[in-house]
Amino acid sequence: MRLEIEEIPAAVTRLLSQGHPDFVAGGAALRAADPAAIVTIARGSSDHAASFLKYAVELLAGIPVASVGPSIVSIYGRELKLARTAAIAVSQSGRSPDIVAMAQSARRSGALTFALTNTPDSPLAAAADRAIALRSGEEKSVAATKTFVASIVAGLALIGHWLEDEALLAALDSLPELLQQAIACDWRPLMGALDQHQSLYVLGRGPALAIANEAALKFKETCGLHAEAYSAAEVLHGPARIVERHFPVLALAARDAAEASVAEVAERLAGQGARVFVTSVNVRSAERLPFAASGHPITDALALIVSFYGLVEALSRRRGFDPDRPPHLKKVTETT
Repeated sequence: MRLEIEEIPAAVTRLLSQGHPDFVAGGAALRAADPAAIVTIARGSSDHAASFLKYAVELLAGIPVASVGPSIVSIYGRELKLARTAAIAVSQSGRSPDIVAMAQSARRSGALTFALTNTPDSPLAAAADRAIALRSGEEKSVAATKTFVASIVAGLALIGHWLEDEALLAALDSLPELLQQAIACDWRPLMGALDQHQSLYVLGRGPALAIANEAALKFKETCGLHAEAYSAAEVLHGPARIVERHFPVLALAARDAAEASVAEVAERLAGQGARVFVTSVNVRSAERLPFAASGHPITDALALIVSFYGLVEALSRRRGFDPDRPPHLKKVTETT
């Protein structure tokens, strides 16, 4: 897992270079289709990547995006009316039967269908109108890291060429260097705060909420910690009740319009006695974590997960686990 984290900048460089023709052609196809809405099809870490892309599309294109449950087709046998839409299916392996079935259904139902997968000869790639290979190389660790980042980068590159968004495309060009900086961010102070604890909250808003969901999943699968992800707004609607002295909280703030609100909630929970760590300088009581700032609100949020991956891999070993081989899990989950 550690080696794969360190490979992320090189994997992103390769993806942006070798995948450029796919992004240009896919963007042109989206402009021609002019979708009124987009649906995403994914599970697990791939679904968190899809959630990140949901925020990117809604913020940059102003088009609504909805996650479709694969069981609608695979279990319930119902096809959706998807004319005038695009569908983006995300799967590292491209072999989950329910993801493939939903992508096939979306294509039959009139959606312009994309597959983002690290396995270009997979059933999912064959099911889509357009397949975009993640080009990440083999990922041996059960916990996805470089393929998660690559899924988001591929989606952002597709969005950038669709919208002809020069600012986003420029931010993607500088992304490998940014992610190298993110790897170097030292989040070790958070590790000590998690000693003697089995539960924590991970907070975010906007694209950083998708990152919070991914972080909570990684805490569970690599460290055996019960981590719950919440919007920094939603956490005050009930979950804050159990936040008492020394309760650990990780608040993920990007340099975007939501940063002030995430910092405000971090300060409020710190005032309740929680041990709060936040990726923002706009706090006094909460403890600040270093971050790599990109200058673009979308890629800024993505860099946070790379810093987190280094932390969670080290934390897993600190807690006596093997982050590469978590119990009860396998690399490819073939749900129906």
